[in-house]
Formats: sequence, structure tokens, C-alpha cells
Amino acid sequence: MKRRAIVWFRQDLRLHDNEAITTALRMADEVIPIYVFDERVFQGETRFGFPKTGKFRAAFILESIADLRQNLKNLGSDLLVRTGKPECIVADLARETKASWVLCNRERTQEEVLVQDALEQKLWAAGIELLYVRGKMLYHTQDLPVPVHHTPDIFTQFRKDNEHITPVRPPLPTPTAMPPLPAGLEAGEIPTLQDFGHEPSPPDPRCAVSFKGGETEGLKRLHYYFWEKDLVSHYKETRNGLIGGDYSSKFSPWLAQGCLSPKMIFHELKRYERERVSNESTYWLFFELLWRDFFRLMGKKHGKRIFLKGGIQNSVQKYWKNNREMFNLWRDGNTGVPFIDANMRELAATGWMSNRGRQNVASFLVKDLKVNWQMGAEYFESQLIDYDPCS
Repeated sequence: MKRRAIVWFRQDLRLHDNEAITTALRMADEVIPIYVFDERVFQGETRFGFPKTGKFRAAFILESIADLRQNLKNLGSDLLVRTGKPECIVADLARETKASWVLCNRERTQEEVLVQDALEQKLWAAGIELLYVRGKMLYHTQDLPVPVHHTPDIFTQFRKDNEHITPVRPPLPTPTAMPPLPAGLEAGEIPTLQDFGHEPSPPDPRCAVSFKGGETEGLKRLHYYFWEKDLVSHYKETRNGLIGGDYSSKFSPWLAQGCLSPKMIFHELKRYERERVSNESTYWLFFELLWRDFFRLMGKKHGKRIFLKGGIQNSVQKYWKNNREMFNLWRDGNTGVPFIDANMRELAATGWMSNRGRQNVASFLVKDLKVNWQMGAEYFESQLIDYDPCS
């Protein structure tokens, strides 16, 4: 009897440096890749009534799934696509195909953890093993100098503890071939934006970059930023810009969905430093990748507290109100402060805002308008093309 493994893609929508795919190909005779559009994520709402996944990120993910399917087809396989509750659909598929294992990236934030825990229980009842793999971080947690729950809450200390001693493992190679899907499995259709309640619209010509989802486009952006334009060589001087496509890397949408591996970026950066230039700007891109790891470790260390009103310090300001009137002025870019309004209108029109813009509009919402930060966070979750609960 053939050994079968299911690879449940989550926020790891790539074939390069994909531990789940690499492990499944080593263990099993047949590999079944699947992606499930979670109905709660793509059709649900946040606590304050925003779509959990707005049209810009939904479009990016749909493009990423189409690209992943094509890349799998190029290797002789395919991608099963379903819509519903992943913990039910993946468990049913495992039982129906008599799979021995399900492999997936382990997530660290509350909603995602609840889903993977529910799946693990269903699989355990059927005698099927759920194997967790890693792929979101630069560092491997086993290589860190201290256990995750001892990670310092101050980034500077985390950086000093790791940047010179913790190795970054090389990215895993992209497979060159994969076995075909077992006979009788229907691949399924990829949904449309309309299926999720969104109307497609042409890209706004003022958008900083034409963000297109998928591993193929992510690798193109990496090559463009490093090798075609040498933009990384002056990243530190330009990174706080506001307008245009080249002042910062713009890797974040592809990183958020796992279309780009942070380890791939790091090792390309090291190659760039060897072959072209190593300076403060190239270091600073590594510095930003460290920030991503730090925030993810904070999410694991503090759990759901990162979403609570008081945060990890359990400190609630009395003036934070759920003031819908003030919030709407901020959301619609009608505060009367041109800099704030311009950034909020860019977000509404494109799903993108610069890092400097995000810091300023968030501070204005909380410090000046005295609105509960959770309202702004949920709106960002809905609108941002690069939303990541830990970043």
C-alpha cells in the first residue's frame, strides 16, 4: 500500500524553502497538496464589523493560490482547493485517502492555533499524525540561545543576543519533480473575489507597486530590488520614504503569505554583500528581518494578550473609547490633517501604506483622537495587503 501524506498549505504559499513539501516527499510515495479558503477568514467579520479579509489581500491570496497551483503542475502534481473549515475538510480528506500524515506550518496566534488544535484532535481520533513544520521565521527556534518563553521583551536585547551567534539555516531547495495526485481526486476550482463578496476593480494608478500575489512574483521582486536596481545598497537612506515603489523593499506582502522565505531573502542578501557591496544599508535589511522574528516570538510568548486592550503590559488608558464618529473620520481620511488623510486614503484605495505612514496614523488615532487602538488594528487587518497578525 502506498504511503500518503497531505500537505496543508497555510501562510507558506511557495515551493522554495518549504519544509512541509520537502519532508512529505522524503516520507511518502504520494503527496496531496491542499489549500482551504477558511470561510471564517474570507467571509467573516471582525469584532468591530470589518471584513476579516478585504478585497486587496483577498485578491493577492487568490493570485498566490493560482501561482502555487501552476508551479505544482509544472512539477507533475496539482493543488486541491476547497472552501470551508480547514479542520473539517483536511481531516475528511485524510480519512478518505487513508493518509498516514498531514503536514502543515505551525501558527502561533489565537485563531490559527484553535484551527490547528481542532484538526489535530480529529486526526488523532482517526489514528493519523499531524506533523508541524517551520517556515515563517529567519531563525529556527531550536537554534535560539534561550527558550521562546524567555525571549526578552525588548528588541535591542533580542538583537544583541542573536545577530552575531545564531545561525540562519540555508533555505531548502525547490523540488524538481513531484508525484501526481492519486486517481479520483478533484482538484477543485479557485474561488473568485465575487465569491467572497468583493467586486474586482482595476489597480489604482497611484499605487506604489502593482502587488501581484505568488511565489513567482515574489522572487521577481527580490531579484529586482537586489540585482536589477541595486536598491538594497541604499535602503537605510530611503526606507522611510512615502511615495514610489523603490524607497523600500516592499517584500512584506509576499512574506506575509509565505510566497517568499525570509531565509531566501537573507541568503540572497549575503550573496549580494559578497558579490557587490556590504554596507550599513544591507545590514539594515537584515535588521528588519530580525524585527519580524522578534514580533513572531512575542506572539508565541504572550499568546492572546497581544490582542487584548491592555496588551502585553496589561495597561489600558481610560481615554481609549470605541468612538465610531472619530474612527470614521480617521478611516475615511477626513480628519482635516492632510498628512493623516492622505495616508488613510491611500490605504483605502490600494491596500498599502508606507511604514512611516502607518506609525503616524496609528499614533494619531490613539493619541489625538483617543480611539481604542483595537478598532484601528482591526481596520488594518481588513485593509492591508500585507497584514500579518505578528508583524
